[in-house]
Amino acid sequence: MGIIVLACYQTHMSITHTYSGVWPVAPTPFTDTGAIDPEGMKRVLDCMIDQGVDGICILANYSEQFALSDRERDILLELCLDHIAERVPVIVTASHYGTRIVVERARRAAAAGAQALMLMPPYHGALLRADEAGMFEHFAAVAAAADIAIMVQDAPLSGVSLSVGFLARLAREIAQVRYFKIETPGTAAKLRALIAAGGDAIAGPFDGEESITLMADLAAGATGTMPSALLPDLIGPVVKDYLAGDTEAANRAYARILPLINFENRQCNLRAAKAAMMAGGVISSDTVRHPFTPLDDATRAGLLALARDVAPLVLRWGK
Repeated sequence: MGIIVLACYQTHMSITHTYSGVWPVAPTPFTDTGAIDPEGMKRVLDCMIDQGVDGICILANYSEQFALSDRERDILLELCLDHIAERVPVIVTASHYGTRIVVERARRAAAAGAQALMLMPPYHGALLRADEAGMFEHFAAVAAAADIAIMVQDAPLSGVSLSVGFLARLAREIAQVRYFKIETPGTAAKLRALIAAGGDAIAGPFDGEESITLMADLAAGATGTMPSALLPDLIGPVVKDYLAGDTEAANRAYARILPLINFENRQCNLRAAKAAMMAGGVISSDTVRHPFTPLDDATRAGLLALARDVAPLVLRWGK
């Protein structure tokens, strides 16, 4: 399979853009009863664009993709791409254990107008994993099916250990695999090693985890970050200043927002952006789908107090 897929893939050479900067994950708003809120989704996207983001990621883990049906995914894909209407580029998460399913998701995303795909390695539960040969074939099959860039998401959630050597091989041998979102322990060291091993094949080394290790990761060579939609307007200047060489300004700006980032990462996870968006009138409900539970009152109060101290756009966008 790998040889055949790779041979087919070699003709895909139309990717010309290089992406960097701040690409937050869009949360999926639900009504109080747990149904998708289409108008709320449009407001989320408009708010994110007004936050000055460089791109938007949809259908990711922080979008509660694991709580969405296939039909709901298709509805959200079309809604988001149509509403964004190329105002910013969009990366669509298509992760799944089954290669055939990921290939179909990739084709739909490309047809809808996505600029890139984000994929975790194939996994299911605690024990089902592919070996490196299977993972390589998985990514190659997606590349053959959709002529857009691919970001590999290297996250603890999968339970899959992706070596620097294997990631660099993906970048060297599958030209569409150009971006890497590294959010494992020791992210900075792994980014530095990946950039050294992959060279020019690494077009976009990104971090994630709500940008909680951003300064170390930028120092290691990261050119992008994928946080939540809570405060990308305040993270953006940090990245821009650092990449422009003004590390002092970047450090000052980051120090100011780090308590909020830390609280989000350690206390709230994907619920933080929704809580702030409801407080700021972006969405009418911060419902998360069961078995996730809503933030308790004390945690919500702590989050919003820290947010008010730094005044991200999300707290006033809908007022």
